[in-house]
Amino acid sequence: MTDITNTPAGEHEAQLGDYFALLKPRVMQLVVFTALVGMLAAPVSVHPVIGFASILFVAIGAGASGALNMWWDADIDAVMRRTSKRPIPAGKVQPGEALALGVALSGLSVMMLALSANLLAAAMLAFTIFFYAVIYSMWLKRATPQNIVIGGAAGAFPPVIGWIIATGSFSVEAWLMFALIFMWTPPHFWALALFMRSDYDDADVPMLTVTHGRPSTRRHIMAYTMLLAVLAVGSGFTAIGGYIYLSFAIVLNALFLIGAYRIWQRDEVMAEADSYLVERKFFRLSLYYLFLHFGAILIEATLRPYGLGGW
Repeated sequence: MTDITNTPAGEHEAQLGDYFALLKPRVMQLVVFTALVGMLAAPVSVHPVIGFASILFVAIGAGASGALNMWWDADIDAVMRRTSKRPIPAGKVQPGEALALGVALSGLSVMMLALSANLLAAAMLAFTIFFYAVIYSMWLKRATPQNIVIGGAAGAFPPVIGWIIATGSFSVEAWLMFALIFMWTPPHFWALALFMRSDYDDADVPMLTVTHGRPSTRRHIMAYTMLLAVLAVGSGFTAIGGYIYLSFAIVLNALFLIGAYRIWQRDEVMAEADSYLVERKFFRLSLYYLFLHFGAILIEATLRPYGLGGW
């Protein structure tokens, strides 16, 4: 982390939207959705008011992680095209303000989740914030090309937290949902790194594309996608699956494998524009992939009480 304490102020005072952008609202959407699915897929019902409050506090915790990440990564955000317009490098919000917001929201979200749900859910939320802000952002991201592999666990914890909100305990089903996100994360971000490689070069971030090159990254995407497909389809035969989920999983993973294969067969002599389109298409598909899998889990959980979901 370079010295960012003297980031120049922007021409205008920070607006509410600038502070909201610090919370990474797009990432927050995925956190909220997967945590909600984890809670609703659990075999224990949750009172709607308690459930709404608990998911709200999980969302606030996710936002706190985003603010802490933006505070720490402001120096590399400033040199990456994809992130240069974020509030801190754009001079709209001072680093100290982002740090204060992240710390305050972290404490608030953990404390309130303990009151609305249970201590174990709050402890898992605290660990998730710590994992993303410290283990991933401050350590792994700049230290190893396996940054996104290990760091992906941070984004995989929300459905586990949702399950604990409902049950107060861990379970195999919760960890299956964790594993689905954990295995999805590397091919998702490596595809992004393929068509945004110059950003990571400029920022000196040891993403796999930078340290091992594009051919190796393509092979890794193919390997992880194959393992992900086995896990995703196999989960259809467990307690969180059923005919509906399995149908979704078979179609989605067939498409994902085709996309990974097309990336894998690229080579450096092919037109750069052609490779860019293939990689971007796979990345876009990966965004729908996770939402649709968890949407199918949610459908199964919704229908199960009526004897229509599950096996």
